[in-house]
Amino acid sequence: MKRVLVVGSPGSGKSTFSKRLAARTGLPLTHLDDLYWNRGWAQVDRAVWTRRLEGALAGESWLLDGNFSSSLLKRAYRADTVYFLMFPRARCLWQAFWRERLGRYPHGGHPPKWPSRALMLDIWGFPPQGEWQLAQLRTVPGLTIHVLRSDADVQAALDAARPAQPSRFQ
Repeated sequence: MKRVLVVGSPGSGKSTFSKRLAARTGLPLTHLDDLYWNRGWAQVDRAVWTRRLEGALAGESWLLDGNFSSSLLKRAYRADTVYFLMFPRARCLWQAFWRERLGRYPHGGHPPKWPSRALMLDIWGFPPQGEWQLAQLRTVPGLTIHVLRSDADVQAALDAARPAQPSRFQ
């Protein structure tokens, strides 16, 4: 396990899981939000986003946290492992509400005091989108997919994670 994706609904706990997995494995963690947004949540130009993403994917080992459906297969074909957080919609809504209400947004910045309507709609619409994404991921040869549906699944995945092995060619 050297190139890992963590995907799932907004509010599912991707960033928290990713930080814990990175600490456990030693893989360098990149949040896709950090590549897609500038300070103040200003969206970057598409060419900048593409360049940043390609730079992240070029590494020998990495852990990428974030959904971004438009680049899912591009990332999956470079990855060897995916952790897909598939928690119930109500839980994701609740976690997103409290995360933003308490100012605990995972990547810094200055989130709004209340979750945006767009974020709530993304979470509400995620279950069918997530199933579609999972079906897409299953078409990628050699990709190991872990679907995590509970706290017990998350803990089991973290318990099973081992430090990344350095490449013998480094």
